[in-house]
This record gives sequence, structure tokens and C-alpha cells, in this order.
Amino acid sequence: MPKPQSVPHIANHYLQASIRGAERQGVSKDTLLDMAGIPSDWISKPEQLITEQQLTQLIKSVWRVTRDEFMGLSTSPCKNGTFALMADYSLGSASLGAVLRKSARVYSVACNNVDIGLGESDSNKLVFFRLSLEDASQDTDHMLQEFLLLMWQRYACWLVDQQIPFATTCFRYPAPKHLNEYRAMFPAELQFNEPVCGFSLHEKYLQLPVTRSEAELEVFLKEAPAYILHRPDIDDSLRNRVRTMLASQSLNNMPSLAEIAELLHMTPRSIGRKLQEEGTSLRLIKNSLRREYAIKLMSTENLSVADISERVGFSETASFCRAFKRWTGKSPSQWGG
Repeated sequence: MPKPQSVPHIANHYLQASIRGAERQGVSKDTLLDMAGIPSDWISKPEQLITEQQLTQLIKSVWRVTRDEFMGLSTSPCKNGTFALMADYSLGSASLGAVLRKSARVYSVACNNVDIGLGESDSNKLVFFRLSLEDASQDTDHMLQEFLLLMWQRYACWLVDQQIPFATTCFRYPAPKHLNEYRAMFPAELQFNEPVCGFSLHEKYLQLPVTRSEAELEVFLKEAPAYILHRPDIDDSLRNRVRTMLASQSLNNMPSLAEIAELLHMTPRSIGRKLQEEGTSLRLIKNSLRREYAIKLMSTENLSVADISERVGFSETASFCRAFKRWTGKSPSQWGG
């Protein structure tokens, strides 16, 4: 198992989000926080970050008291042990694609409130794994939906012992107020207000062999959800290299594909092909950076929409407003940070 990061870096938001379902069932927040070794007054200190280990222990406490792997955040519970049953059932599969299909089969039978399944390849050779709560009325903080997506993505990476560059992660709802956390959790392109939640990846990754043993799975499950909550230390995808390079540039004058190719000692064609295999493109990466910077300015700076539009590289405010609505599901005037 990876060593949990000891430095607090997880938003305080997740304290209340994790225990909300258990509180609805009559369990006091002080009891839950005490079980996890977290001071009860932290829940009223939004600036107080928490560690991976603290959140791990809190979720374990919620699982114990609710006897529900969905933490009381679904209209239908999911018995403790369901994920372990699925993992044990699918571990002997030859490839990641087979694991995803078997996981969908188990959860379709065991859990009534989950729409789950692996689709067919599209024209870009991307495959979409649908993983969406059918009724999210009890998941008011999106905690369960986030956790499900995170669980399947990181479990997939663990099974094949490598970081898979997921192309997109999709959400049925508008961008939440804690959007900044999503970039750390989901390094893929984020898409909101989609018909269903899920994620896409290039079809070639479905052929990756499962490398983990039964002994390793036993440790994984014993420590759960520690691995799910652990943020990978290194993302060596080309997407991340290009993104890092562009992030250091002015959004009004970002380098072209040819200029990036020269800096990376690659051909423009090979960059385009590799990014496509990772489910993205230079245009999508640039738009992602513009979106994140725009949201940051809208949330933290007292600037006019026109000023923000110019800062993120738009020549027309109207074009920026349309793009912002597409990115977040809300117009700039509706955005509350």
C-alpha cells in the first residue's frame, strides 16, 4: 500500500459530507468524529484541512455505524462487503476490461440505485464506463457520487499497477463549490451537466493485464478506503506535461502545437496522436486551463466579467459567457463560488 500523505491537504468540506448520511440515521457527529480521532470542533473550522488517514478512518467509522458502503447517502443501501465480493470475483480476470464488465454485473445485481456499465468504443476509440446514481436526492454534497467514480478509477489503476490517463470524468450536476478539489481527484477533463456520471478511457487500456495477487487484494481491502483516497504522487502522462508547460504561460498567448513539439523534442503529429490516445487534445487542455482560471477569478477576485474574460484569453465577453455556462452549467452572473 502507498504511504498516506501525512500533510493535511483534503478540504474540510469532506468532514460534513462524509457523515451527513449517518447523521440522518440518528448518529451524532461528535460520536463519528471521535471514532475517527478527529476533534469535534474541526467541523466548524472550514480552513482546517484533514489528512488522508483522518478521512480514511472517518469513512470506516461511517461504514461501521450505517452498515452501508454507500454511507447512508443513497436511497438504497449497499451492504458492507459488496465491493470486496466484486473485487474477489473479478481478480482472476485476464484484463482490465473484463474486470470493469464483471464489476458492473455485480453492482447491477447487488445495488438498486446504481446505473453502471461499460459502453462500446466511439469514433475516437474512447470507451465510456457509466457509473451514476439513479436517484441522487440523498447525496446532497455529491460525496457518494465522487467516491464511486474515484473508487473505480483508482481501483483500475491499482489492478494494472500504472496510472491510466482517463480522458474525461463526467458529472450529472453543475460544477460544485468545492470544484478545486476535483482537479486533484480527477486529473482527466471534467465535464458537468452530462446525462450520466462516468469516465472515459482509450480502448487500448482495457487490454492491460491484471497484475495483482490475492494477497495484495487482501491488504487493499483491509486498508480500504486508504488507497482510494491516496493521491498519486506522479502523473507522467503527456497530457500532464503539456498542461504543466501551458500553465506557466500567459493564457492570452499560449504556445502553438509546433512550439510545444519543439520544446518537447517531438513532432506535432506524434504529440497529437499521443494526446488522442490519452483522450484529449491541445485545444481541450487549453480550454481546461482557461476554465479553471476563470472559476478561480470568479470565486476569489472582485473583477467584472469583462475583465475576467480578457484575462483568460477571450476577445469577446459574450463568447466567454457562453463558454463559462458550458463549463460549469451556470452563467457568470449565477456563479456563487
